[in-house]
Parts: sequence; C-alpha cells; structure tokens
Amino acid sequence: MKEATGATERGFTVVELAMAVAVGLVILAAILSAVVAGQRSASGIERRVTTGQDARIALEIMGAEIRMASYNPLYAAGLWVTPADCRTAAEQGRRGIQEATATAITVEMDLDPDGLCGSSPNEIIRYAYDGPSGRVTRETIRCTAGRRTSSGAQPFLGPIPSNAAVKTLRVVNGAVPLFRYYDGSGAEVVNLPAEVPRIRRIEIVLIVESADADPRTGQPRRIALSTSVVPKNHGVQF
Repeated sequence: MKEATGATERGFTVVELAMAVAVGLVILAAILSAVVAGQRSASGIERRVTTGQDARIALEIMGAEIRMASYNPLYAAGLWVTPADCRTAAEQGRRGIQEATATAITVEMDLDPDGLCGSSPNEIIRYAYDGPSGRVTRETIRCTAGRRTSSGAQPFLGPIPSNAAVKTLRVVNGAVPLFRYYDGSGAEVVNLPAEVPRIRRIEIVLIVESADADPRTGQPRRIALSTSVVPKNHGVQF
C-alpha cells in the first residue's frame, strides 16, 4: 500500500489572478493603440493620395486645354473674339489668349475647323480661381452668329456650392498666382494684357488641402502641384 506523500495541489491566488488580468489588459491596450494608430496612418495616407490624384487630374486637363490656345489650322484672319460679347476682338494680336491674369485665363481655338471661334463646344474656355470659395471654375462659351451663350462658371476643382455635404479638397493658393506667364527667353511677362503676344509658356500652380483633417495632426493635409504649358500655336506667325 502506497504512503501519502504529504504534497498538496495549489491553485492561483487572488493576487496572482489580478496581476495576470492587469498584464493582459496592458497588452490588449497596447495592441488596440497600435491598431488605431495604423488605421489613422492609413486614413491619412488615403486622404493625401486622393487629394493628390484629384489635383493632378485637374492639372492635366487644364494643361491639355490651355496648350491648344490659338489653334487656327485654316489660318483664318479675324478669328479671335471678345469672350464677353462674342464680337470680333479689337486686339487680334492677342490671338487665342484674350484674357491672362494671375487668377484667370481665357483661351480660344478653332477645333472644327471651320474658320470660326466658338462655333463648337470647348473652343472658348475660361479658368478662374475663386479664393474665398476655395475652388477653380471652368466656363465654356459659345458664339453662334454673334450670339453668346455660356455654361457659367462651373466648379472644376474644389467645393461644390450646390452640395456642401460632399467632402472635397480646397484650392488654397492665396497670394500664389494660379497662372504665371513667360516669354521665349524665360523672362516673366507681367505687362498684361498688352504683352499677351509675347507669351510662350504658362506655369500653372495648384496648392490644395484635403477636406478632412489629418488624424495625427488635426490639420488638413496640404500639397502643391505645378506644370508648365507651352501653347505652341500661340507663337506661330502668319
């Protein structure tokens, strides 16, 4: 017959259980904190990527359309019109850039071609920066038999006035010119509109910020994009 060894089985004390639970909670809190930080970082990156993509696409469209300024394949005389009233422009030397400021540009072209400017869609296009609203607008103008019709200044990049609930980026150029103009030697053209005929390159700069704040900083993410456009047709002499 076996003798009793005198050893007894012993469980965890209340203190040990409390310590184990406390350690487990600390570990869970650390994991949760890491997960939340990762989600915030991913969200911030997504906002930055989306903001950059929207602005980059807008910049490419603006560049492509402005690049076509002064396109006149038929070499038609007296082609260019005053965008405000569709009358034949008094300053034909300005050709397809009838407006050129730091915040707005109006370009004209004959895309048909039919020797008329504004007879077809997208032959007269105006881009403008509206600082207070934080948006860039795009307007198309038609000139048919001397009669002017316009799409109005449509939101192109930035908040949509008719639907404020839609979160989109803001254009925050402030004092930074949306458009800058240069001649063939690289010197900036500043005496506008008198020296519009000298323009050979147009620099477009967009400074935009995300609609929502970065979770890590509490501030909107801000990025700057730029491109240079060479309106080759504007320099053609005929």
